[in-house]
Amino acid sequence: MTDPDNASLPAPVRPRRRWRALVLTLALIAALAATAWLLVQRAKGPAAPPGRPGAPAGPAAFAAMASVTVGAARAQQGELPVLIDALGTVTPSVTATLVPQVSGVLTEVLFTEGQNVKKGQVLARIDPRPYEQALAQAKSQTARDEAQLAAARVTLSRYQELWKQDSIARQTLDTQAALVQQLDAAVLSDRASERTAQLNLDYTTLRAPIDGTIGLRSVDPGNLVSSGTSTGIATITQVRPIDVVFSVPQDRVPDVRAAQRQGALPVTALDRARSATLAEGRFLTLDNQVTAATGTVRAKARFANADGALFPNQFVNARLQLGSQSGLLVPVTAVRTGPQGDYVYVIDEEQVARMRPVVRGMATVDRVLVTQGLQAGEQVVTEGGDRVKDGGKVQLAGQAAAGGARRRGAAEGARAGASRPADGASRAGRGAPRAGASAPAQAPASAAAQ
Repeated sequence: MTDPDNASLPAPVRPRRRWRALVLTLALIAALAATAWLLVQRAKGPAAPPGRPGAPAGPAAFAAMASVTVGAARAQQGELPVLIDALGTVTPSVTATLVPQVSGVLTEVLFTEGQNVKKGQVLARIDPRPYEQALAQAKSQTARDEAQLAAARVTLSRYQELWKQDSIARQTLDTQAALVQQLDAAVLSDRASERTAQLNLDYTTLRAPIDGTIGLRSVDPGNLVSSGTSTGIATITQVRPIDVVFSVPQDRVPDVRAAQRQGALPVTALDRARSATLAEGRFLTLDNQVTAATGTVRAKARFANADGALFPNQFVNARLQLGSQSGLLVPVTAVRTGPQGDYVYVIDEEQVARMRPVVRGMATVDRVLVTQGLQAGEQVVTEGGDRVKDGGKVQLAGQAAAGGARRRGAAEGARAGASRPADGASRAGRGAPRAGASAPAQAPASAAAQ
């Protein structure tokens, strides 16, 4: 049986705190889900421009991000010089060592180290006194033998007269004639000894054998020098003109000979960095054999060297020009090599890069000759080709800079336009609290009424 008193009582009311906690939990879960969805969509979409965070990207922005900025150049007809570059050594055209030809004490040194000397110029002297005595002795021996020869000739003349008169024997005449011949030979020997003594005396004065520049002195005055030494007193090198010796690959020898038959070949001497020209000269000749160890042939070029820019034993870069070839020229960086051979990226009118096989010819440091696969006036990629794909959109470096400037200007204009509504909104916002100030005050009253 049901108690009628208890049936009339109202059902117990749940606390409002549970509803509030449930509502807050659901709201938090919805907020987290919305935040996660926004993050996923932002990660999938393109990044906003730096000037306007969160602004939607338009078609121009997508096109700019899809294209690759590259450098480009146009293929042009021109002349490409045919060059051979090699490392060369500056070699004096003539080198002479000032070596004494007689032994003795060095008494005088008449040159200054590093001085330019002329052929025949007196450079040093050796003590001449021993050789002067030897010359005097040789002269005296010659005079004695000449006197004996003269006496023997007079006696021979007398014997010949007596022989005609049949007054002496034939043997006496023949003996005297032999004595004259013997003394005549002795006089000739004495005169040769005299000339040798005179030559040794002349050798005590050391003269420059060639024109050139004399080096450092290796012997000081007062020292005994000998004719058997190999170092000598100093070395003279001829530096005007001067030569450069370099190596030519054996495969290029026929080209060098063919070009040499056409006329003189110019040769340029460059510094180590190949940035400055030291001297201009002409090609002389090739060696008569190939160096087996390197597969090259030694070559020589001659330079006037009027300003002394080239120095003996200096290392330079020699550049031999064999002539020139005419054809289509592009920068060296435009030609690339792949599994199928050489190719270039050609940019069409729609700014699309197309891969095209080419055949390359001669090349210099900065330009290459294209013999097949390209036409004059076509634009090829020179920089940034590693990021380019066949059929991909490209953008030239100059156009990218101009587009960036336009986008920066548009962003600045947008920021300037947005600042004006913001000011108006701030002014409206300052008046809003007055109108809605009563709302917060009325809310507690309504809650109390409930």
